[in-house]
Amino acid sequence: MTARTTRRTTTAKSRIAAVGALAVAGTLLLTACGDQTNSGSGTKESDTATSSAAPLFAKLPKKYQDSRVIKVGTDASYAPMEYEEGGKIVGIDPDIAAALGKELGVRFEFTSGTFDGLISSLNTGRQDVVMSAMSDTKARQEGLDDKGKKVGKGVDFVDYFTSGVSLLVKKGNPEKITSLDDLCGKTVAVQRGTIYEDTFKTQATKCGDKKLSIEPFDTDAEAQNRVKIGGAVADLNDYPVAAHIAKTAGGGNTFEVAGDQTDAGPFGIAVNKDNAQLRDALKEALATIIKNGEYAKVLEKWDVKNSAVTEAAVNAGK
Repeated sequence: MTARTTRRTTTAKSRIAAVGALAVAGTLLLTACGDQTNSGSGTKESDTATSSAAPLFAKLPKKYQDSRVIKVGTDASYAPMEYEEGGKIVGIDPDIAAALGKELGVRFEFTSGTFDGLISSLNTGRQDVVMSAMSDTKARQEGLDDKGKKVGKGVDFVDYFTSGVSLLVKKGNPEKITSLDDLCGKTVAVQRGTIYEDTFKTQATKCGDKKLSIEPFDTDAEAQNRVKIGGAVADLNDYPVAAHIAKTAGGGNTFEVAGDQTDAGPFGIAVNKDNAQLRDALKEALATIIKNGEYAKVLEKWDVKNSAVTEAAVNAGK
C-alpha cells in the first residue's frame, strides 16, 4: 500500500497512527464523535466573501448561488489537515476552502463525522463535497472497494494537495538520513500494525545483510519518543503529519523531516459525479488561488509547501 491510501483508507490502524502522532507534538486534538458542524470553515464568517460580486459566483449551480453555502463533509481528527480547536474545525483544508470561498462568493460549512461515512454522505446529498485529506484513487473514482468490487457509482476529485510518507528524525539529523536506503544497518521505531511498519519491513528486505532493525510500539507517540531519546534513528508518517510534528514538538526543536516524500499522490475534494458544474467551478477556483498566491500562503502558514500542486486537475489519482 502506498502513501496515496495511507491516511484516508477506512482501516483503523492507519488512522490511529495519525492520531497517535499528535501526542508528542502537544497539539489539541478532539476526535469527532458524531457530527459536529463548523459554520465558519476555520475562519470568522466575515473572512469569507458571500457575495454575487465574487469572480466565480456565476460559475456555481443555482442551488449554491441561492444558499451561499457549500456543505463539506470531513473527519476533523487529522492535524494539520483538519482538526478541532477552540470549538472550530481548523487546519489546511478549512483554510484552502476559505480561499476558494472568496473566489466563489460562498461559505464552506464543515461538518465532522466518521471518515468511512463521508462518501455515503456525499452520495445521499447530505454533504455537497468531501474535503478530508482524502486520497484520489481510481478505486474511489470508480466506486470500488478494496477488493475491486463495485459498491457505488464513484466520485470525481478536484486535486488540491500532494502527500506521501516522510521520515521523522531527531533535530539536526545526526545520522544524516535522507532516504529509506540510509536506514540499512540502523534501528527505526514505528507504530505496530500500521502500513508504516509494512514500509519498514519492505525496506528491511531490501537492506539484506545490512540489517534494518524495527522496533514496533503500540502508539506513534511511543515511537516518536524512541527517536527523541536516540534509541532509533527515524519514525515514519504521512508528510503533513510529520511536518506538523516537526514544527510543534518541543517548540520545533525536537524533530525534523528528513529527505523527500515517498510515494506521493494527490488529495482531492470529492464531488458527486452528477454535480459536474460544481466540480468545474471548484477546479476553476483552485486554479485562481494557485495563480494569485493565496494557495501558497496557506501552505506556507502550515509549513507544507512541498505538498503544493502547480495546477488544478480532476481525477489525477491512480
